[in-house]
Amino acid sequence: MIARRKVLLVEDDISMRSALERLLHLAGFECTSYESAEELLADKAGEGATCVVSDLKLPAMSGLELLTRLRARAGWPPFILMTAFDGPGQREEAARRGAAAYLVKPFSGTALLDAVRATTEPAGPS
Repeated sequence: MIARRKVLLVEDDISMRSALERLLHLAGFECTSYESAEELLADKAGEGATCVVSDLKLPAMSGLELLTRLRARAGWPPFILMTAFDGPGQREEAARRGAAAYLVKPFSGTALLDAVRATTEPAGPS
């Protein structure tokens, strides 16, 4: 049996969070979702995930700050940042901090799944 790839989703908008959870589940991913960055950081069940997908604008700690904190911890997975508020230099700042992908809302389900698969599937032969 092939293990399901685990995606951690951080999104404070409940309708968006529900839609993304459904999309990820339908695509065969195990998805654990969180309403805030702090909730993810406090949950030990998040360890062992293969990817984190987070909104940029969250109630307290931003997605960029979450990315920075997770990168400081050993063993945390690739990070995909999404935002409806794309501003000058944000994509570059996300890349500088180590984001594997940066998606601007509204994005297609295919764009998210492609980004998640790119971070969770082994690279093919070079």
